[in-house]
Amino acid sequence: MPVAAPLPAASREQSEPPLLQVERLSVRFGTQEVLRDISLDIPAGQTLAVLGESGCGKTVLLKAMIGLIRPAQGEVRFEGRPLSRMGERELAHLRTRYGFVFQGAALFDSMTIADNISFPIREHTRLSAAEASAIVISLLNEVGLPRTVLHKKPVEISGGMRKRAGLARALALDPLLILYDEPTTGLDPIMSDVINQLILRVRERPRVTSVVVTHDMNTARTVADRIIMLYPLTRLAPDDSQIVFSGTLDDLDRTTDPRIRQFVEGRAGNRLTELQDEQSLEERA
Repeated sequence: MPVAAPLPAASREQSEPPLLQVERLSVRFGTQEVLRDISLDIPAGQTLAVLGESGCGKTVLLKAMIGLIRPAQGEVRFEGRPLSRMGERELAHLRTRYGFVFQGAALFDSMTIADNISFPIREHTRLSAAEASAIVISLLNEVGLPRTVLHKKPVEISGGMRKRAGLARALALDPLLILYDEPTTGLDPIMSDVINQLILRVRERPRVTSVVVTHDMNTARTVADRIIMLYPLTRLAPDDSQIVFSGTLDDLDRTTDPRIRQFVEGRAGNRLTELQDEQSLEERA
């Protein structure tokens, strides 16, 4: 019997199940629907950028991906395992395989930078203090922070340094999946590019998968393999898909959809009038 030739690497990736699957996900807060019928697959090793204007549900989607928000309907699967069937203990263990870089870094104000970065190690491993310290030093080098920040509090360092310390903490347990929530918000153009370069460097780790929520087109163009764009439900018909774009950068540049072109090109158009009309409707309601 002839032996089948091995699959090329690209075919093997396609034959493997996605690392993360979102299946017909909807999220509501009270009567307000924020996400509606979202479905997407994220293969291992991919960097996905999630675009969209403020208030369209990007951060809510990130939190639902790691089980911090329970959906009204739908499912999130990590390595084929549904999060909805996991208890809090199992979810807490699963989250050690995630790294989350918060929009405001979310460092503990009362802790030093060293203690902030080593926090996940102390909480979730049995490594000695010396072993944890060695990991912290290595992570500082990786994100370009000097050792002089180790004993400083977050308030004593710059915003760019806090972002990098937050990234170092997210990497402390060597996660499979890293989620970035607006990683360049509030930074100057040079420091924004530093963060983008760090995201690129992190994705060179074997099989690391990244989801980057951003409104910064430069970040999306620099780091993403694939892009999706969410649109606010308040401006969609009931049957319209909330994901108005999914594809590569080349696909994004070729699209003629006016909603996408307006966002990509940063044009306000009639948006001010629409915002004023929405405010008037809310006040009358």
